[in-house]
Amino acid sequence: MGQALQKEVPKLKEWPHFSGEGEYDHIEFIRGIDMIKEDFELPDRLVTARFKTLFTRSAHRWYIKLRQAHGHQSWTLWKTQIINK
Repeated sequence: MGQALQKEVPKLKEWPHFSGEGEYDHIEFIRGIDMIKEDFELPDRLVTARFKTLFTRSAHRWYIKLRQAHGHQSWTLWKTQIINK
């Protein structure tokens, strides 16, 4: 990722967040993350490192449980987990 693009990466509050509760749309969350990842040429590790903040409420608890069980995983794996949940 180039320095110019790195400076342009949106702040965390501007990223989509996901609670996993109520009438949620996990596909919109995934699309939002995919667009940021593509637009700013972000590596998986930079995206997945933000999950502790991007997942809220029950989704946060779910994320912590899976992360502790499986360690660091790719964005592709997390997308599959979100869709299958």
